[in-house]
Amino acid sequence: MTQLAGKDGTDSTLRAAQAALAAEHASVYGYGALGGRLEDGRLRDATAASDAHRARRDALVRTVRDLGGTPVVAQAAYALPFAVRDPASAMRLAAVLEERVAGVYSDLVRAAGGPLRQDAAGALREAAVRAARWRGTGVAFPGLTEKAAPPEDTAEAGATGVTH
Repeated sequence: MTQLAGKDGTDSTLRAAQAALAAEHASVYGYGALGGRLEDGRLRDATAASDAHRARRDALVRTVRDLGGTPVVAQAAYALPFAVRDPASAMRLAAVLEERVAGVYSDLVRAAGGPLRQDAAGALREAAVRAARWRGTGVAFPGLTEKAAPPEDTAEAGATGVTH
C-alpha cells in the first residue's frame, strides 16, 4: 500500500485516481458516441482507443479500491461538448476526450508515487499521442493547461490574441 500512497501522505492520490476514473468513464461513453460517424481506418483507431480506455478504467477501479476508496461509477449519459454529425466532428471529439484524459492523468502523476505514478505517466503519454493523431498536431506540455497558452498579461499573449 505504501507504493500506492501519495507523495505527501494525504488522500490526494485517491482524489486524483477517482478523477482519472471518472474521465475514463466519460471517454468510454464519448468513443461510443463518435464511433458511428467514422469509417475504415479511423473507426479502427477509435475502437483501439476505446479498448485502451476500458482497460485503463478497469485498472483504475482496482487502484481506487487498493487505495481504500469506493470507485466512482459511470453516469448513465454524458453531455458532449458539441454535436457529432460527421467524421470531422467525431475526430474533434476524440481529440477533446484525449486532452481531457491527459489533464487528469497529469494530476495523478503529481499526486502519486511509485508504480502508480509510472502508470499514470504512461496513460498521460498515450492520451497525448492519441490526441495529436486525432487533431493532427500536438502540444508542448500535454495535460498541463497552464502551459498550453501564454498568460494573458504577457506580450506574447497580446501578440497572438490568446487570453484566458
